[in-house]
Amino acid sequence: MNTLKWIAYSLVLVGALNWGLVGAFHFDLVRFLFGDMTLITRIIYMTIGLGAIASLIFSLKDSYECSNYGC
Repeated sequence: MNTLKWIAYSLVLVGALNWGLVGAFHFDLVRFLFGDMTLITRIIYMTIGLGAIASLIFSLKDSYECSNYGC
């Protein structure tokens, strides 16, 4: 399970860095590298979104376990 958490958190980091670039410089790195809404770009965006959902679930699960069983 640690590998899955690491992958999910890495995807969130990539997404956060991309949005930071968009906000600061109006530069979308994913679109620059893979094209404007090509199939691969959409897959990357969806994968990053799924990573964010997984990270949220892992965080909530960890928080629940810490509150009930101690860390």
